Amino acid sequence: MTAHVLVVRLDSAGDVLLSGPAVRAVAAGATRVTYLCGPQGRAAAGLLPGIDDIIVHRAPWIDPEPEPVSRAAITALIDDLAGRDIDAAIILSSWHQSALPTALVLRMAGVPTIAAVSEDYPGSLLDVRHAVDDDIHEVLRSLSTVGTLGFRLPEGDDGRLRLRPLPARPALDQPYTVVHPGASVPARAWSPTANADLVDALVACGRQVVVTGSPDEAGLAAFVAGRPRPGVVDLGGGTDLAGLAAVLAGADAVVVGNTGPAHLAAAVGTPVVSLFAPTVPSSRWAPWGVPSVLLGQQDIPCAGCRARVCPVAGHPCLSSVPVEAVVEAVDRLSAPLAVGPVG
Repeated sequence: MTAHVLVVRLDSAGDVLLSGPAVRAVAAGATRVTYLCGPQGRAAAGLLPGIDDIIVHRAPWIDPEPEPVSRAAITALIDDLAGRDIDAAIILSSWHQSALPTALVLRMAGVPTIAAVSEDYPGSLLDVRHAVDDDIHEVLRSLSTVGTLGFRLPEGDDGRLRLRPLPARPALDQPYTVVHPGASVPARAWSPTANADLVDALVACGRQVVVTGSPDEAGLAAFVAGRPRPGVVDLGGGTDLAGLAAVLAGADAVVVGNTGPAHLAAAVGTPVVSLFAPTVPSSRWAPWGVPSVLLGQQDIPCAGCRARVCPVAGHPCLSSVPVEAVVEAVDRLSAPLAVGPVG
């Protein structure tokens, strides 16, 4: 058994959540697991079972809004890692990211065994240079990578997303449907007006609706929720990530873009209506392991653009989705016998 393993995932909350099954596989075969994440992933890492300690570092080779490279910050990270007696490190990354800058830091910290997926020649930076299919889901990509060092999910673990115990959720009338209009990347968000029309349509159908959003999205959530009225609760800005997970856990379905809360909903077993802008492939990023419906024009010519802000007038991949289609998807997923695709 490898004593102390470092798992690295340096990007967003959703990416960290998708690494959860891989973390559990490592925890099943190691005596200690430390997780190195970026600041955007810190709250999500704190929700994952199997992690004993967390290190936070804003990596300028991964962060979407990178700060200048700082010799002092990288030296401090190297010194921190060097003092932890790490036996092996596994770098988890997406297809468009390079693991090699992180591997260099780990090698300079004296980590004896380092594994990662890498298309680039790694020289002596990696002990295990793994190769995977480009269209593999992120969950399977991570499980495959930790598997190169012999880590497997324990018997009885179904490989779905999972969280630590959550706080009690606010008292809400049930059943309710969550509408989460925000997204970490603007190109992945349905328009505020469309979300507001959806809330009106769901209420007209007799549904209770809870609108959620981060503190930065409180204004957006208030617009989408509309005037105070029976059947609508505005929780925008009112929860941290753990609190949001608790709210999602009580919902019959959540309507959300391809962003972290979609994976948070999957982690608590809630069906997802995914307004999925094809800036990245759904084969890699669709909600994992729960009933789901993907809406959005997936075969649009600009699919795979990875744009943060849509460069096409009118945002056609998502603006083409009618409110009625979303209501129908919610009805399908929240019906007693609803069955949707499972990751």
